[in-house]
Amino acid sequence: MRVLRVLPVAVRMIVIAVVGSMAAAAATALLSRWLSPWLAALLAAVAVGGIVATVVWRALVPMRALFRALAGTVASYRDGDFSFGITWDKASDLIELVDAHNALGNALREQRLALVQRELLLDTMVQNTPVAMILVDPAQRIVLGNLAARRMLGEGRRLEGRAFENVLATANPAVREAFARGGDGMFTVGSEDDEDIYHLSRRSFRLNGRAHELLLLRQLTAELRRQEVQTWKKVIRVISHELNNSLAPIASLAHSGAELLRRGQHERLPSALATIEERARHLEGFIRDYARFAKLPAPRTEPVAWRRFIAQLRTQVQFIDELQPEDGIGRFDAAQLEQALINLLKNAHESGTPAEDVRLSVRHVPDGWRIDVLDRGTGMNDAVLANALLPFYSTKRHGTGLGLALAREIAEAHGGRIALLNRDGGGLCVSLVLPA
Repeated sequence: MRVLRVLPVAVRMIVIAVVGSMAAAAATALLSRWLSPWLAALLAAVAVGGIVATVVWRALVPMRALFRALAGTVASYRDGDFSFGITWDKASDLIELVDAHNALGNALREQRLALVQRELLLDTMVQNTPVAMILVDPAQRIVLGNLAARRMLGEGRRLEGRAFENVLATANPAVREAFARGGDGMFTVGSEDDEDIYHLSRRSFRLNGRAHELLLLRQLTAELRRQEVQTWKKVIRVISHELNNSLAPIASLAHSGAELLRRGQHERLPSALATIEERARHLEGFIRDYARFAKLPAPRTEPVAWRRFIAQLRTQVQFIDELQPEDGIGRFDAAQLEQALINLLKNAHESGTPAEDVRLSVRHVPDGWRIDVLDRGTGMNDAVLANALLPFYSTKRHGTGLGLALAREIAEAHGGRIALLNRDGGGLCVSLVLPA
């Protein structure tokens, strides 16, 4: 039996069959001396068959145990448990299968450990990032909400499993409006003295064959404050440059005029004085434009019929209007709001949008009036969105960077707010909300 164990299974079966046949023949010949041939053959077959069956059974029992062990470990792998291994007689011809199976278990165990470590690292990063992250499934239920999202939308409580609509219902109105408009954009939360500026980003993808949406809310307040410092430094340089460009020739011409008077060459004085006047008026206009932004007076609000206001606005710039309700009356400083909307509508035309696609939408909302200026241009990338509301920031070659900043100042002076959002299908929506 020990010799048989070291032989391959197929050879083992052949040896048993040959030996069994020889034993049956020998037993038949021996029993034929006392019994009839057919009875001797029958008894020999039964005796030898039982012995052969016993030998075969003892040879196959370990294999059955091995197959059961293999089936058990495969079931464990299916359930995610890779801690099992199999030991087997090293002299067996099945050792290659056992070694391959154990190697597979070791590989799966190492991969599982590495995956767990990566998941822990990713979860740590997601939970501790200052960006509020929310993953929403097709049923609009929250699958994942990190710590920043809990603090901003859930009052510190877990968000997983809750309906996103219910979570938004308790959020700040500015946050609800930003999500209701759709697309990416910027919005402000809080009062003028204590406001935070956020950037909303939305991305859709498929997870486990189902459509999910990832929502990211990034606070830009500190970053924008740093940008404002850099912007004011740039403004100071621009103003200094412009003042020098005007004052230097004025001083030179004044000196030349004095010399002409001393020499009695009065015929050249009008030209010098005209140049001095031109440079002085240019400097006056330059300072006036900047002072208008810096010294925006407090709004003088009064009841204004929106239909009449829109008709007056259309005499200066072309657009398609939507007013709901038609007889709505707002309360605002008509001159300041007109100045803000003219800048926004001109920006919409300069985006390359056809005139018939530039729209002004005025709608009554529960807490006031919402004014949207919509175009079908190229929209804004993240970098431009992050800086668009800064004074003197402009992507135009000859732009002053005051249009959006002035609109923001006017909206906030009225107690309202402004938001920039990229539209689905291309284009930009500049949204102003004025209180009732």
